[in-house]
Amino acid sequence: MDNKPKGLQNFQMLDAKSGGLVLQISDLAVKRGGRIALEVEMLNVHKGEVLAVVGPNGAGKSTLLLTLARLLKPERGEIWFNGQPASAESALHYRRRIGLVMQDPLLFDMSVYENVASGLKFRGVPKNEIAPRIEKWLAQLGISHLAKRRASELSGGEGQRVSLARALVLDPELLLLDEPFSALDSPTRTRLIDDLGCILPENGVTTIFITHDLAEARKLGNRLAILLDGKLMQTSTPDELDNLPLDPAVAAFLGI
Repeated sequence: MDNKPKGLQNFQMLDAKSGGLVLQISDLAVKRGGRIALEVEMLNVHKGEVLAVVGPNGAGKSTLLLTLARLLKPERGEIWFNGQPASAESALHYRRRIGLVMQDPLLFDMSVYENVASGLKFRGVPKNEIAPRIEKWLAQLGISHLAKRRASELSGGEGQRVSLARALVLDPELLLLDEPFSALDSPTRTRLIDDLGCILPENGVTTIFITHDLAEARKLGNRLAILLDGKLMQTSTPDELDNLPLDPAVAAFLGI
């Protein structure tokens, strides 16, 4: 009997089929406030993978995400996105290929349906494609019954589900999640993580998930990338990290 988590099995099957890397990062350094805030010697992200980037506050997690969203410019290094340098295209065109969900939902003052439709309309998706795509993601995230409700009337968990639907409906080549659960109460957070644990691998959504919560990272990530003091220390599966931390600082962070 195979005891591997379902999400990991799905990721391995997707990666075997694709044989591809969505992101390749090498010798990356990013400055903030005049000092090096992030250094990544090498990091690859596979198609269909959920990579959880975890570390304490101030470790450089958000700096990495903002750099991958091309909202911060690296001091040095290379980022390749689906086989070509990320810098080979305009920042606007690049951002249209990714989805970004922040800690706060930042929804428009309109209905849930209109919020989810907004990106599709902005990108000129044909009208006959819009409704089916919206209905799919409202259903997958369990918010179909909220379609007509205004954003201002939503709870925190409902708002974050709408924000996720708005990103996922665009079929992004890469989904970036910046601590999307940190503002939610514990039961709401647990339900949303459980749902995403099924939705992301089933739909093959390549995802980088930023969190300071090690339990969240273990639950959602196929692999964990440990960031400490602005440096990427190790990238491994949860089991590999527990069995073979490569640095005393990593072991201490993991509680080993």
